[in-house]
Amino acid sequence: MATELPKKEAVIVGMGWTGSIIAAELAKEGVEVLGLERGKARDLKDYFVVHDELRYAMRYELMQDLSKETITFRHHLDEQALPMRQIGSFLLGEGSGGSGVHWNGQTYRFLPYDFEIRSQTIEKYGEDKINQLGLQLQDWGITYEELEPYFYEFERAAGISGEPNPLLPERANEYPNPPMKDTPIIRKFKEATTNLGYHPSHVPSSNMSQTYENQYGATLPACQYCGFCERFGCEYGAKGDPTVAVIPFAKETGNFELRNFANVTEVIYEGGKATGVRFIDVKTKEEFIQPADVVILTGYVMTNTRLLLTSNIGRPYNPETGEGVIGKNYCYQLLPGVTGFFDDDRFNSYMGAGALGANIDDFNGDFFDHSNLDFIHGGNIACTQTGARPIASNPVPAGTPSWGKEFKAASINYYTRSISISAQGASMPVRENYLDLDPTYTDAYGIPLLRMTYNFTDQDRNLYHYIGERLDEIMLEMGASEISERANLEHYDIVPYQTTHNTGGVIMGSDPATSAVNNYLQMWDAENIFVVGASAFAHNSGYNPTGTVGALAYRAAEGILKYRSEGGSLV
Repeated sequence: MATELPKKEAVIVGMGWTGSIIAAELAKEGVEVLGLERGKARDLKDYFVVHDELRYAMRYELMQDLSKETITFRHHLDEQALPMRQIGSFLLGEGSGGSGVHWNGQTYRFLPYDFEIRSQTIEKYGEDKINQLGLQLQDWGITYEELEPYFYEFERAAGISGEPNPLLPERANEYPNPPMKDTPIIRKFKEATTNLGYHPSHVPSSNMSQTYENQYGATLPACQYCGFCERFGCEYGAKGDPTVAVIPFAKETGNFELRNFANVTEVIYEGGKATGVRFIDVKTKEEFIQPADVVILTGYVMTNTRLLLTSNIGRPYNPETGEGVIGKNYCYQLLPGVTGFFDDDRFNSYMGAGALGANIDDFNGDFFDHSNLDFIHGGNIACTQTGARPIASNPVPAGTPSWGKEFKAASINYYTRSISISAQGASMPVRENYLDLDPTYTDAYGIPLLRMTYNFTDQDRNLYHYIGERLDEIMLEMGASEISERANLEHYDIVPYQTTHNTGGVIMGSDPATSAVNNYLQMWDAENIFVVGASAFAHNSGYNPTGTVGALAYRAAEGILKYRSEGGSLV
């Protein structure tokens, strides 16, 4: 028998960046907020022994236990999906701070083109371009101009270090911090891309370039360039992290309570509205019902989608008819890359930071003509110096034996004589790529697992090949004596690791027939449920998603406060 707890004004499910921001913004306005996080609490003291590559980077100390909950995967509708038994293609995190603890910190704004991708593609190339590629594109129901102030609010919270990008819209405000350091590697990339006629700039970074205080009174010290960012918490507190930058402020308001080890299993839904959530204390196994006026889902992409499906809220997507919205437009990213090997130059590549680097957008979005190309969109190309940690970093030229004396000698030689550049290629939605509930497999509580049906398309393969050729061109201009070979993009595989930039499933838009939430991230089918995160993306851009996730969180917080005072649908 579940124990019913005293009612709260708002309950937040998941305490990563989005949940933390919304908690802070509501609590400072006097809203009584409860945050539920199924993982443990974290703060700086938990990261004091974090420089352990085996524990954190290889054995996934900060990630979800897949023996208790995972996803199932298949390529096509006619295949049997099977569970992902170990961390592979992406990292499912848990605990206070979520992925905001172990991210690298690269923080971009999606392009104006992204938010109106269908309209702008049709205007320039005609609707046949979309139809020929078999894409399920739609506009997001908001413009870049409308979202611009929310982008800046997140950049303030996360302390973004950056410089103007000559291809992007003029900013209303400068970055909160100046760009990170230049290094020989970064200068080599900038010189090569400038020589080729492109437009390099520093990567926008949530690693602090100087000591910084954000709008919540959190002081974040300057980055030490230790090279332990991705998959690690920062023991200096020099990386934008919700446990350092936002959550303490929310608690100080006196209106926010954080309950850890609380695994939400259901959003309770009656008469077209949510009345609260059901959760299990994962330590005691007790079950609770938490009544609330407003329910805010701020979990990971898969978590948000799964909770709505298991709670029977919204219309499940049907890939055969294209109808329904929950689970629709699941997208990922493409990651063409190249490694260059140098005979004479040596680099301190073991030093770095998660978002230390330079990038170009000349082949991102619609900055280049797609009239005669068999794909749309593109990708951000970057050369990042994130710190070459010794277990995972053994770049050697093609033809080198994979073990033995020759391999060891080549590894030692090229550890400081190699550079990699890569692109984040956009991912476009198609009817067959989606999320639903698995009919066979369940989690530790007997609840159906989420099933992912996903594969690369011709759009993906053509974009990957085109961007890959640009990478080779840049690396040769950088002076590499030899470059790595790149295999063709074939079928998507759930292993090895690729990127944690998963998107879609509860997408936003202006039409309830084709979207699940409006531009405040309020559900069309339940006015007091807000679903916030990359699950709202109608496609995935050629960038890291966190900057746009953060902007949408501030937009949603504004919407929740508006709903509190006015009620009803906000648009």
